[in-house]
Parts: sequence; structure tokens; C-alpha cells
Amino acid sequence: MKKLANEGIFSNLKYDIPASIIVFLVAVPLCLGIALASGAPLFSGIIAGVVGGIIVGALSGSSLGVSGPAAGLAVIVVSAIQELGAFEVFLLAVVISGIVQLILGFGKAGIIGYFFPSSVIKGMLSGIGIIIIIKQIPHAFGYMDDHGVLDTGEAGLSGVVDAIGHLFGNLSKGAIIITLLSMAVLILWEQSFMKKIKVFQLIQGPLIVVVLGIVLGNVFNGNSDYALLSSQLVTLPILTDSESYLSLLTFPDFSQIFNPQVWVIGFTIALVGSLETLLSLEATDKLDPYKRVSPANRELKAQGIGNVISGLIGGLPITQVIVRSSTNIQSGGRTKMSAILHGVVMVVAALSIPGLLNQIPLASLAAILFVVGYKLAKPVVFKDMYKLGFFHFIPFMVTILGIVFADLLIGIVMGLSIAIFHILYLNYKKPFLFESDKHIKEDCLRLELSEDVTFMHKASIQRTLDKIPSGSKVIIDASKTLYMDNDVMEIIMDFKTNAAYRNISLECIDCTSVKVANQAEKVRVALAGNLLKSDRDS
Repeated sequence: MKKLANEGIFSNLKYDIPASIIVFLVAVPLCLGIALASGAPLFSGIIAGVVGGIIVGALSGSSLGVSGPAAGLAVIVVSAIQELGAFEVFLLAVVISGIVQLILGFGKAGIIGYFFPSSVIKGMLSGIGIIIIIKQIPHAFGYMDDHGVLDTGEAGLSGVVDAIGHLFGNLSKGAIIITLLSMAVLILWEQSFMKKIKVFQLIQGPLIVVVLGIVLGNVFNGNSDYALLSSQLVTLPILTDSESYLSLLTFPDFSQIFNPQVWVIGFTIALVGSLETLLSLEATDKLDPYKRVSPANRELKAQGIGNVISGLIGGLPITQVIVRSSTNIQSGGRTKMSAILHGVVMVVAALSIPGLLNQIPLASLAAILFVVGYKLAKPVVFKDMYKLGFFHFIPFMVTILGIVFADLLIGIVMGLSIAIFHILYLNYKKPFLFESDKHIKEDCLRLELSEDVTFMHKASIQRTLDKIPSGSKVIIDASKTLYMDNDVMEIIMDFKTNAAYRNISLECIDCTSVKVANQAEKVRVALAGNLLKSDRDS
């Protein structure tokens, strides 16, 4: 495991500054695209990106996590705006969602992130990597529809697949050349001999790709066969002389504070956004080369404050985003300064040099995201998960398929459901220890109950007790049991009553020690809570 020599946020600027620029270049089109997909003003995506970088980045305990508008919330946002009838009313729901997240953070709700198995988290990472690659193919080829508009694939996977199917009839030579040369640069930068050269440690490959794209785009402008259309470039709003910066902001409509729909949508955004954030936090920690552990409850508080501020000034809902976080890691970021600086660069660039940023070809960004997607969904990950067995591989694959063919949340729910089903099945099979050569002595049948015996074990225990032949000698040993559900206790008591009629000699060891078992459970929960508090809470 790598060790960070100095974790001071200002002592790693030579790594964090280049990384922040790359994250900024990737975040800008994502912020704009998510705003477009959400049916919101484009600049609302930039506002969310700035708040996510500067405010959330400063307050968060995550060293490498980057927050901003999330594609996973786009469907919720677009339907919420339509349902509420006005973007200003929706902004009030965003403010409410932030307040709810603050309550969750102070209520120590960050623990729910621990209940997601690594197979689902790795499936989420790989699924997002595949989606990133697929959705960037139209940009890489400069695909345009019959109206000369670049298909961004925002309609979903089917829209991207349709675009890919028509690629060869709508190719952009300029975009293809930029993509190929950009990929060559990025692959070259990944070679070990390049990483040993000091100058190339400071100048990251993606930054060269962006500069190369701007240069080639301007060169191609003189040739109609290779020239890029405006729809094949980054598009930021540009203020006219008569407009002020305040004209870019939108404020919530507080007159709708008693509208129940606003509160329902606010709670929905808070819960879904918190889940996305916690999963991204866990995934980012797994990708962190220094294996730092981020405090989950502090992250919820930071996201809550971020969403309150974003909603107050016209921004979209914010979550920690794995695409930007993984880009930050792959670009060499080391501390939270990379996330903060990316927000600073975004606001300065969006207000001062939007014209220059609008010269960046989307093909250049597509090449960068191809590499990010590949690193998230490397073939070796699939191979390693398969070696772990079907218990890990099936939830992993189900999560990926759900994300690719549906959306992020559906994929996570599907993978988690499969994992939970398998756990329930194992619990159903193993509520007690029994081996015939060890537990049948002198014609005596001995059942040793496990540490936790819950209602999920009822069917298996009932079936086993029913099969015990009449006239047997039976010992039910619960001496190692810390918790026994009352439903199981009733089954044992019913068997004890029935045993007298079946001439079964029954001995129960600690089966009625409910108070002792409950007290042991309380001690164990208290110890676990203290450990979690010291490890994760800030």
C-alpha cells in the first residue's frame, strides 16, 4: 500500500493543480449535459459544479472525492420540475433536501454505506465505466443526426446504441482524427518509461490532449471536410455587455414552502442523493492509492450544506460523483485541494474565458473519458470477481447489467437484492451446527444453535425438529447464542411440549435465557457502535 509522505493540503499542489484542471475539463461538459438532461437552465449545472467543488470540497472529509450534479438524479429532476411547474419551486425542494441530509448526517446515518457488499460496489464502478465508454462513442466519432446536431446519448443507452448504428453514415473526419491522436497521447502517457520522466509527472496527459484538441480544431477550421461544428465543441453561456453575473442566478420560490409536493420531492432527492454519495464515497476510498477512509457522516453534512447553498442560488442537486472522483484519482490528485481548485477554476473560467473553453472539442474529452472508463471496468476486474465464486460474481454482473440497460439506482438495487437473497439463503441453511459423527453420541442428537438465531431460521429449524424420530434423546444447546428471536423460542417451546407425546427426551441448554441473550446483544451492539463512531465519525 502506498503511503502519502505529507497529507497537508498545500504540500501536494504540484499534483493537485494539474489534477484539478483535468477534473475541471471533464466536469464542465458533464455539468452542462446533466443540466440539459434534467430540463434545467444550463448554468444551473455550472453552479452545482462550483458549489460541489469549493463548498463541499472544503467541508468534506474525503481526500479525493469530487462533488457536483449527478446523472443518477437527472430523471428525478426532470420529472420534479414538470410536476412542480417551475424551476424556482424545484429549487426550494433542493434546499429542503440539503436540510434533510444535514439531519441524516447529525443522526449518524452514514453507517448505511457499510451494508453494501464489495461485489455491488465493484459492479457499480465497472457499470459506470462501461456507460462512460458507450456514451462517449458518438462524441469520439462526431456523430450528428439528420439535423446536424451531435447526439449526446442523453435519451439513454438505446439512444446511444442507435447513434452508434448510424455512425458510418454520419462521420466527422476532424473528430475522428482528434480522438485517435488523443488516445495515442493518453496511451503513451500511461507507459512506465514516461512516468519516470519528471516533466511528464507534472504535465498530465489529459491536459496535453485538451491543448492538442484546441489546436487541431482551429487548424481544421480552414477545411470544410475536417472542420468541427459548434455542436461538436464545449458550449458555455457567454454574457453580453448589458448582462450582469446575477442574471445567471435563479432563486427559490419560498411561497411554496407549504406545498406537500415540494417536501416529498425534497425528501426523495435527499434519500437518493445520500445513497449515491455514500456508494461513491465507498468506491472512491477503494480506488484511493493511499487507502484513506473518509468519514461518512461528515460527508452527508457537507453534501447537505452544499445542496442548501446550491438550491439558494439556482443550482442542481449535488452528490459525490464517481466519474469526477475517479478522474481526479487517475489524474494524480492527492488531497482535497484538487476538488476545491477545480471548483475555483470552473467559476473563474465560466465567467472570464467562456470563449476559449468553447473551443475544446468534445472528441478530446471523449478520449479522456475512454481511459477513465477503461480503468473502472478493466477485464482483470471481471476475472478476479469470477475467481471469487458465484456468490460474488453474480451480484457483480447483475449490478453491471442493471446499470447499463436501466440506470444507476436500478442496477444497485438489483445487485444488492441478489446479494441479500444469497445471504438469506445461507442463513436459512445454517441456523445451527450439526454433524452426525460429532453430534450423535450414545443415541443422543445434539443441535448447537448459532450465535444469532432470527426469524429467518424458523423454517429450517422447524423442518429439522419435525424430522426427529419419536423415542429419541435430544439436546438443544443455545449456550453460544447471543440473540434468539422470540419466533424461534416459540418453535422450541412447542417442540418441548410435543416431545412429551412422542416419547422424546429433550434437554435445553440456555434456551430460556432470554434476558441474558438480550443483554449480551446490547453489549455487542454498544461495542460495535463505539468502534464505528471512532473509526468513521468526525
